[in-house]
Amino acid sequence: MDSRINTSTPAHPDDGIQALHQAHLKRQKKQRIHVFSVQMAILLLFFALWEIAGRLKWIDVLLFSYPSKVLAQIGKDIASGVLWGHLGITVGETVVGFVLGTLFGTLLAVLIWWSPFLSKVLDPYMVVFNSMPKVALGPIFIVMFGAGFISITVTTLSITVIVTTLVVYNSFCEVDANLIKVVRVFGGTRAQIFRKVILPASFPTIISTLKVNVGMAWVGVIVGEFLVAKMGLGYLIIYGFQVFNFTLVLSSLLIIAVVATGMYQLVVYAERKLLSHRR
Repeated sequence: MDSRINTSTPAHPDDGIQALHQAHLKRQKKQRIHVFSVQMAILLLFFALWEIAGRLKWIDVLLFSYPSKVLAQIGKDIASGVLWGHLGITVGETVVGFVLGTLFGTLLAVLIWWSPFLSKVLDPYMVVFNSMPKVALGPIFIVMFGAGFISITVTTLSITVIVTTLVVYNSFCEVDANLIKVVRVFGGTRAQIFRKVILPASFPTIISTLKVNVGMAWVGVIVGEFLVAKMGLGYLIIYGFQVFNFTLVLSSLLIIAVVATGMYQLVVYAERKLLSHRR
């Protein structure tokens, strides 16, 4: 008879779960790297083909330029210091429009949810205002607020506020009605329903709205600068068209794309952090 005693410790169930979780995280990381690699490959291929097409005259370089000329234009503007003033003004206007649009839009969504009567009154007006071309409203804002920062910011808010309001309010309305009934059964007030049920359930949508507002804020600012600005990336685009310097136009568009992508990634990072803290 074997008198040896098995002293090994049996595997804990949590160890298996932890191993599965680690394997899942590794797969996710590998997939993210693969996606990023494909994205960069597509981007590099696009610029390579654009460069070749420009140098071999497959395209009209007066209109479409090519990457090396665009990058040379950006380098020249950076070296001369011209770019920083235009970039700073446009980014400042975009950040202000983004923050105020998200804040005011969310507050307006809360207000119309709180008052069903107000919601019914404002609903057709919000739909009509959202459908109106904001470029047509720009001249009105310029007359009302003057040609400058305020009119551009208001133009941006005319886009971001209404989009935020509609998205967040619809999120409030789509919260499970049974959860609201439970709070009411226990004597919960409307404020408690909002704080305990509506807001937590809609929090992911509110955060996701930030990503939408990044693009909307850039659209509003560039539209405003097209109409009235004497500084900013939108002004550089209009100026480039006026003097037929399409390399300047494309360099301004490239800078907008890079900076807007950076802002979007910051919002994605903030979203990931906020949602992870809530888990």
